[in-house]
Amino acid sequence: MKGMLKIVLICFGCFLIYIILGAILPFAFAKSKTGSMTHEIASFYEPSNLNERAALVEENEDALLTRLSMIEEAKEEIILSTFDIRTGKSTTDIFSALVAAADRGVKVKVYVDGLYGMIHMTGQTIFEAAGSHENLEIRYYNEPNVLMPWTANGRMHDKYLIVDNRMVLLGGRNTFDYFIGNYTPNSVGYDREVLIWQGKEDKNGIGTVAQVKSYFQKNWDEKYSKTVFDKHHGEKIEEELKRLRDHYKEMKDSKKFPVSENWEERTVEIENAVLVTNPTHIMKKSPDVWYTLYELMRNAKESVIIQTPYAVFSKDMYEGIEEIAKEVPDTKMLINSRAVGDNVVASSDYTKNWKKVVGTGMPVYEYQGDHSCHGKSVLIDDQLSVIGSYNFDMRSTYIDTETMLVINGKEFQKLLRTEVEKIEEDSLLRKTDGGYEAKEGVEEKQLSSGREIFYKAASWIIQPFRYLV
Repeated sequence: MKGMLKIVLICFGCFLIYIILGAILPFAFAKSKTGSMTHEIASFYEPSNLNERAALVEENEDALLTRLSMIEEAKEEIILSTFDIRTGKSTTDIFSALVAAADRGVKVKVYVDGLYGMIHMTGQTIFEAAGSHENLEIRYYNEPNVLMPWTANGRMHDKYLIVDNRMVLLGGRNTFDYFIGNYTPNSVGYDREVLIWQGKEDKNGIGTVAQVKSYFQKNWDEKYSKTVFDKHHGEKIEEELKRLRDHYKEMKDSKKFPVSENWEERTVEIENAVLVTNPTHIMKKSPDVWYTLYELMRNAKESVIIQTPYAVFSKDMYEGIEEIAKEVPDTKMLINSRAVGDNVVASSDYTKNWKKVVGTGMPVYEYQGDHSCHGKSVLIDDQLSVIGSYNFDMRSTYIDTETMLVINGKEFQKLLRTEVEKIEEDSLLRKTDGGYEAKEGVEEKQLSSGREIFYKAASWIIQPFRYLV
C-alpha cells in the first residue's frame, strides 16, 4: 500500500512539473528585436484617398454609447473581438443590442480570449443564451488544455468592434463595467479607443475596416478557435433571451439610448490608417508590433511621446528605447505610478527595474491621478498617432496577439495630444535618484507600507519569469 502511494505521489509530482515547465519554458527566451515589418515606412504616410475619418473615444460612458450606436446601425455584420468579457450592466446593454441585431438578420460574431472566456463567461446564462441564437456565434481563442500546458499562455489581447464595411472601433478597452459605461464611478479605469468611419466605398479592400476584418478572419479561422455556447437550449435560455429583448426595448424607450449618430460631424479627416499586428499563433511570437513602432519612432524627425500603462522591457527593448531617446530631439514616456497602477505584477517589476527604464535617457513621467490609465498610444512628430492594445511590456511584445492602428492625420493628432497632455499634467517626472521633480499642484501618490513591502518582495520573485509580464 505504501509503495503504491509512493508511486502515485511520484507520478503526481512529475505531472505537476510537466505542467509548470510546459507552461513557462516555451516562452522563456525572447526573440531578437528584429521582427517583421509588413509595411514600408513610407506607406504609413501615403494617403488612402478613401475619405476616412476618425474620432477619439476617451470617456467610459461614451465608449458604451458609441458601441450601442454602431450596433444599432448594423445591417449585415457585427464583429466584436475582445480580450475579456464579464457580466455586468454594460455587458447586459451590449448583448441586448447584439441579440436585437441578430433578430433582425445581422450576422454577429463574438471572439474572446479562451482563458478569460473560461474564467468569466463559462456558466453565465447571458452568454449561453446569446450563443444559442442562430445569427450569433461566440468563439474562444486558445482555450487552455491542462494536458498541453503551453496553451495557458499566448493570449488574444485584441479589442475592437467592426460594423459592416463602414466602421471600426479599436483600442485598449475590455468589455465590462470597469471600462465601459458609468455604472461603477468609484471603480473605473481610464482608457482610449479610436473610431474609424469610412465615408467612401472601399472597392480595393485597402481601408482600415478591410484591414481589421482580414486580420480578424485569419484569427477566427485559426485551429485554436472553438465555437462555444451553440449547444445550449431549453427554458432557461429562452427566458434569458426574453430578458435581453425586454431590456433592449427598455433602452430604446429611454432617452439615454442613442438613436443615431452623425459620424461625419463627430469625426475629423485623416490621410490613412494602417493596422499593425503580432502573429496570430499561440506560441512565442516575432515582436512585429514592437519592431514596427520602434522603426517608426526611431525615424521621427522631432518628437516621440509614448503613453503606456506600465513599462516591462526586455534587453532589446531597453536598447531600442535608449536609441530612440538619443536620435530623436524630444522624447518622453508616460506610465502609471505604482500607487495608481492596477497591475500588481508590472508594478512589482518596476519596483526593481525603474532605474533601467529611467536610464534609457527617455524622460519618464509617472501618473499621479485618481485611477489607473489603461490607454496605449504613441505620438510621432505632429502627424502619426498610434492607438491600440499593445502595452510596452514583454508579454505584449513576444507572447500575445496585439493590434495597433497607425493613423496619419495632423488634425486627429491634435485631439490625441490634448488628451495625452491632460495625463502629463497630473504626472511627475521621475529623477535618477528615485525622487520626483516637483510640480505645482501635483502631489506624489503614496503607497501604503503593506503594498511597498509586497512590491519589493514580489519584484525579486518574478524576475526569472518576467517575460510573462
